[in-house]
Amino acid sequence: MNKRGHVLNAVLLSIGLGYVVHPAGDVETLTAIAELFVPIVLGALFPDVDAVLGRHRKTLHNLPVLAVVLAYPIHFANLHWVWIGVLTHYVLDLLGTRRGLALFYPFWEKEYGLPFGVPVSSRWAPYVVVLVTAVELAAAALLVHGLPPELAERALAAIGAQ
Repeated sequence: MNKRGHVLNAVLLSIGLGYVVHPAGDVETLTAIAELFVPIVLGALFPDVDAVLGRHRKTLHNLPVLAVVLAYPIHFANLHWVWIGVLTHYVLDLLGTRRGLALFYPFWEKEYGLPFGVPVSSRWAPYVVVLVTAVELAAAALLVHGLPPELAERALAAIGAQ
């Protein structure tokens, strides 16, 4: 996907996650959207820095980078939601495009991909972005609302949503 697609995914995901966590559509929903918006957009754009500084879809498009981004808020107590943007960038690149990702780079240069997707320049790319975002939001809703209430409450508390 291109920059526009990743930003569209991040914006839609931020809004959708705000409603997944606080479905009432009230001030809490808007607060959640505001809290998620900037970190998710920044995280969604971060992996493509490797197009300038490194090998695109290798240097910053891999599981070791995702692990560092996931661990960052534990150690430094900031950047809590950037990992969502980075993870969804990877998901969008895997599901939405024909080229794969070198998920285990720098240990292994093999690119993994799925047998579907569209070229980045395709007129269908924005529709694929919306479709992938809908799948991501459905998975998030299932995790938040499909768990038994006590587990869902703990999960929401763990991610700071309550």
